[in-house]
Amino acid sequence: MPPVSTAGRLLVATPPLVDENFDRTVVYVVDHDHAGAVGVVLNRPGAEPLPEPLDRWTPLLSDPGILYSGGPVAPEALLALGIARAGAESENLIIGRVRSVDLSADPALIAPDLDGLRVFTGYSGWGPGQLDGEITAGAWIVLDAKDEDLVDPVPRTLWRRVLARQTGRLAWLAEVPDDLSAN
Repeated sequence: MPPVSTAGRLLVATPPLVDENFDRTVVYVVDHDHAGAVGVVLNRPGAEPLPEPLDRWTPLLSDPGILYSGGPVAPEALLALGIARAGAESENLIIGRVRSVDLSADPALIAPDLDGLRVFTGYSGWGPGQLDGEITAGAWIVLDAKDEDLVDPVPRTLWRRVLARQTGRLAWLAEVPDDLSAN
């Protein structure tokens, strides 16, 4: 039986995820099929502004307007995702209003079609069956994404807020202390 795709959904790390790259992360899954999965960490803002010549995109960045660490794979690679403006004709749609953005394009031509933009260094990647195994093992909770999760203005608290908006016992995880020994 083929895996169920998590594309367009969120992976929320269960506490504590042993891999420090993903502890308390929220990952937006861009693609997931039989060949593997690709996503970006939404709640790891960096400290760097966009480098030249990409700084021409800075006015379109959602607050805080900095580079984000999308994951440990290919940290030199840049990946841009945006929210397509409602009603705009938009190419490169992934799921819903989330779309990939070509950073070699002219920002002035793209701006009218965007409600928000994030640029990530690196990405999160899984080989064939790897993500499915991690989900089955309980390392990730798969949840529905909201478009605004991608461009959340307070990314460091996104993990707790995504969990808190869930129902039942799942919402309780939002209150798990960072240091489990303090529980």
